[in-house]
Amino acid sequence: MQLDGSFQVPAPRLLVWEGIRDPALMAACVPGCQSAERITDTSFRAVVTVKFGPISATFNLVLEIEDEVPPTSLAARVKGEEGSRASTVSALSTLRLSEAMDGTQVDWSADVAVAGRLGKYGLGLMRKKIESLSADFTAAFAARLAAEAAKQGAT
Repeated sequence: MQLDGSFQVPAPRLLVWEGIRDPALMAACVPGCQSAERITDTSFRAVVTVKFGPISATFNLVLEIEDEVPPTSLAARVKGEEGSRASTVSALSTLRLSEAMDGTQVDWSADVAVAGRLGKYGLGLMRKKIESLSADFTAAFAARLAAEAAKQGAT
């Protein structure tokens, strides 16, 4: 399933880039994220719980950065599975950061595959859930970085 979108962050591009590479900040912004940690400079592990209707699934995820051009672009692959292996998820994502009038424009795309019990839901329902999670993330991420930019006195 191909998804894409964009959002603005009222903060300088370098601050946005640092936020994207900060597992603690990302964990605080990703809905359902219970933990996130850096394994290496380009590899991260996270535990994320997602509720889809009556089903709750906890995924153990590994994110590998495959390509990056700081502070402009990043490509990453995410793979994960439920503890019971009832569902698996994989995604190839790209981010592009550019200067905007009031901060930073973030353009993103993701090719997401879900298999197993969650994969049985229709593509339309799965897309709506992922879009909802994405909207929650972007709002939290933009708010946190806007506060940090204000604290630093930069926009």
